[in-house]
Amino acid sequence: MKVTKEDLSKEYHDSGAWSDVPLDELLRRTASEHPDRLALVDAPDRETWTGGVPRKLTYAEADKEIDRLAAFYKTVGLTADHVIGVQAPNTVDTVIAILAALRADLIVSPLPLHWRQKNVLEALNSIGAKGFIAADRVETRDVGSAARDVAADLFSLRFVFGLGKDIPDGLIELGPMLKEMGDEFEFVPGDRPDPADHTATICWSRSGEENLPVTRCHNHWLAAAQMVVHEAHIKEASSILVPYSLSGLTGLGGGLVPWLQTGSTLHLHHPTSLANLAAHANEVGADVVMTPGPLAQSLDRQLSDTKTTILAAWNISAPHPATFVARRRLVDLHVADEFALVANARGPSAKMKATALGKYSGPNGCESGPALLEIEVTGDIDEQTPSLLVKGPMVPEIGWHTVNGEQRRVRWEGTGFLNTNIKVEMTDGGIMGFGIPGLYALGTGNLETVDLVYSKHEGIREAAAFIVEDPVLGARMYAALVPEPGHVPDAGAFFAYLDAEGVDLAKIPHRVLILQSLPRNADGTIFRERLTMRTQRVPAAVA
Repeated sequence: MKVTKEDLSKEYHDSGAWSDVPLDELLRRTASEHPDRLALVDAPDRETWTGGVPRKLTYAEADKEIDRLAAFYKTVGLTADHVIGVQAPNTVDTVIAILAALRADLIVSPLPLHWRQKNVLEALNSIGAKGFIAADRVETRDVGSAARDVAADLFSLRFVFGLGKDIPDGLIELGPMLKEMGDEFEFVPGDRPDPADHTATICWSRSGEENLPVTRCHNHWLAAAQMVVHEAHIKEASSILVPYSLSGLTGLGGGLVPWLQTGSTLHLHHPTSLANLAAHANEVGADVVMTPGPLAQSLDRQLSDTKTTILAAWNISAPHPATFVARRRLVDLHVADEFALVANARGPSAKMKATALGKYSGPNGCESGPALLEIEVTGDIDEQTPSLLVKGPMVPEIGWHTVNGEQRRVRWEGTGFLNTNIKVEMTDGGIMGFGIPGLYALGTGNLETVDLVYSKHEGIREAAAFIVEDPVLGARMYAALVPEPGHVPDAGAFFAYLDAEGVDLAKIPHRVLILQSLPRNADGTIFRERLTMRTQRVPAAVA
């Protein structure tokens, strides 16, 4: 299924920014040229946070598994452009499942790991998903059982597959079944024109008032990753360590697709601590390691090889970066939710470079080659906080044909730019990354809707969600509760209520403040800024 306008697609092809090579074909080509090269490696501690023993595959082995699973998808009745959801952590099995779906011409919708059953159900229903792949567990969360319950409530979901060791009844266990069938399934590739122009994924923007489906074809992903590969100087056959889940632009565009483009070795990691990430990078001799931007300085001190490149990812809720001189190559990866990314190497300077407005055509300072992204901002920047505008070969389509999107704040402008509705700060030379510290908390959406959830707890007269800037995470969600007269609130009971209601984990507050009343603006709306200012001097219960 193609969703990009034909004239725009032709423009990208003519410029050389887009090609005819889909993502899974990149792996097949490396398997043909370097069959014994190591392709995928599980984290050594895999069994502590999900089911199954650690695995590793060469390119030839990975390509064979992808073929076999793609053939299985087709055999059971999943056909081209059927949507299949995926909620699973960073394992070899997850990567194989995703690439096999793409090879079978399916559309993959990777779901955030912090989404609960309610979020998953709403998302899969809204895009008409026909299949769902879920891990048995992620740490202590029973993801497999939740997937089974989703299937019971969603009649259009025809197949639910399980990855891991302890797969609950009702799910089709992919690993053992495919081993038993051996080479019984022979994959016959499809023959549709312009394969890289067809939709590959439906990811989810989670920074606005609602979860917004964001669609990318294979070429969108390749254009985004090309900037990362060039700016980070990722060479062929490198060793890349990725701790970000493969559910969005950071993990896929900054990790998985650069791995495919360079025929490298992908070391998969599930984040539990910075020390664990550093130890993993040192153990495998990583050439490139991804990390949250606020942790880059600490990671820099813990890595043993000075040739390791740090790819520091900064999302829209991240704090302003610290100024420090790195001991190795440091590349700042600015990620504008699911809409665009920009990679900038710091070089000898200890200070992060401003993100310039205009066109990006490759490595920083290089104007040759096709433009991959163009950045502008809205309105008169002297009078209001501007919003980020983006366009170009990496910028996705928004919405999905089954979802009504008439009232979205994220929209296409008449100029051809996508208005992301992400607020930005101007500085000398451009903008200070994407987003403003303290203004966003990823995955929270509209705070007024969160207010309603909090206020439904027994004994609460009114409640407000608000955001507090955090030096590491960038922003955290807090809750202010006003109890009914004569009621003594219990923070433990409040958190138990949120858990029982299946509230999205991103909306669980870090702290709870008990107040006699909520501060309000002249128009009666909640004065959230005042709540933020008083958090340092009001006792709070920690989640």
